[in-house]
Amino acid sequence: MAWPYFLDCDRFFASNQEGCFDPLAGLRARQEVALSSLSPEEPSTIIQFTYTSNAQMYNLLRRTAAKCSHISHIYSIGRSTEGRDLLVIEFSNNPGRHDLLEPEVKLVGNMHGNEVLGRQLLIYLVQYLCSEYILGNQRIQTIVNTTRIHLLASMNPDGYELAASEGHLLNGWTNGRTNAQNIDLNRNFPDLTSVYYRNRRSRHYRTDHIPIPDAYWFGKVAPETYAVMKWIRSLPFVQSASLHGGELVVSYPFDFSRHPHEERMFSPTPDEQIFKQLARTYADAHATMSNNDTDRCGASFYRTGGIINGALWYSFAGGMSDFNYLHTNCYEITVELGCDKFPSEVELYPEWKRNKEALLSFMESVHRGVKGVVRDLDGNGIKGATISVRGIRKDVTTAEDGDYWRLLNPGTHILTATAKGFSKVTKRVHIPHNMNKAGRVDFVLEKVFAASEIYTLFDPYNKFERVTEPGFGEEIERQEKPWWWNYFSQSGITPPNWLLRHV
Repeated sequence: MAWPYFLDCDRFFASNQEGCFDPLAGLRARQEVALSSLSPEEPSTIIQFTYTSNAQMYNLLRRTAAKCSHISHIYSIGRSTEGRDLLVIEFSNNPGRHDLLEPEVKLVGNMHGNEVLGRQLLIYLVQYLCSEYILGNQRIQTIVNTTRIHLLASMNPDGYELAASEGHLLNGWTNGRTNAQNIDLNRNFPDLTSVYYRNRRSRHYRTDHIPIPDAYWFGKVAPETYAVMKWIRSLPFVQSASLHGGELVVSYPFDFSRHPHEERMFSPTPDEQIFKQLARTYADAHATMSNNDTDRCGASFYRTGGIINGALWYSFAGGMSDFNYLHTNCYEITVELGCDKFPSEVELYPEWKRNKEALLSFMESVHRGVKGVVRDLDGNGIKGATISVRGIRKDVTTAEDGDYWRLLNPGTHILTATAKGFSKVTKRVHIPHNMNKAGRVDFVLEKVFAASEIYTLFDPYNKFERVTEPGFGEEIERQEKPWWWNYFSQSGITPPNWLLRHV
């Protein structure tokens, strides 16, 4: 028997907490009491915890977008093999367009058609964000007002159709996993990880924004894969989560082993610590994922707190997370939501309770590190400028209006902004541990006209740049000379001033 409705307890039962739904005792009677206590005009967060067909999902997304038209927008990124829409709903205080310095997050569900819990969680999240925003939930209003959120509940609606036709009891471990062309979508993206491994030792080879090899297009590219690739390239996503099923763990790139003959080999990205923190954010906020006593599906992820490097778990090429990281600015983790890929309806409400806080915390975590705008002397944003961090061989690039976001953990970092035809500007940034939002670090680059005139300017226009509000963090320190300058000073040798023009 399914428990079909949930009324948000924090909102409606503050004075009578025993009115909250308990699927183990008297749920339907309590539902009637809760509903009768509301005036007809009072809005409510009511979620029906049953499975949703493709037609019902499309209808629900459209109705939600209409109900919350001031903060939401629905759009299609393409069609599946059998012609079904890949519908995305966006939440933002200015839906339909990118706002300067507002980070963009995406959540993708149902990439494998028979892994259905992620699809349902995103459908519930859509309704929750809309209703709670209207009801005045300050946390939800802050998330929506400061973040542009994109939710693709089903990347593989064709596979879901097959899995759902068999139902929970009859569905096999792989039935409906692939799309209608029998393509596993999480093996169908360009294998940029192999390109990275082949070239990572070359000092001058870029290990980010790797182009798609021409040979990829001679293979079979699923329409769902193509649609998602266009989507990823069209928006300045900062971070992402892909929701799967079959285990209880969060994995992070690289998913493809750096040694082709080793199926399980630790294969970290240059941003290993950032990815671990992103994975920790979800796993620690989940009700049971990081617990030592949680039942697992055969693996022992409790020893690592419910997170793991993807290639150390098992290696595969052509994954979506590796593609996000190596082709764009986006950092994507893979969330395995549980052992049962197609749980019974009675489990949907408990799973929502286990994952709701983790989903919200993950979206909030995009406000970490630094953000800013790269401009020229006239104040115009510079598109495609590069932001590099010393010691991390992964750059991010600026969006259309010159804004950027760089996920970073607390500590001191050396950031450099460069753009073709412009000077290079470097800043030293300190991010304190008590930061609860991204620090603002802008750059102003000066136009240069010849290769021989390119030189480094150290922050001549932004002397008093800060990464936090006054009193809550340290000011960005201004470095007058390059890092090697002290070696000459300490040894008693006159520093070579003429070199400063060529740094």
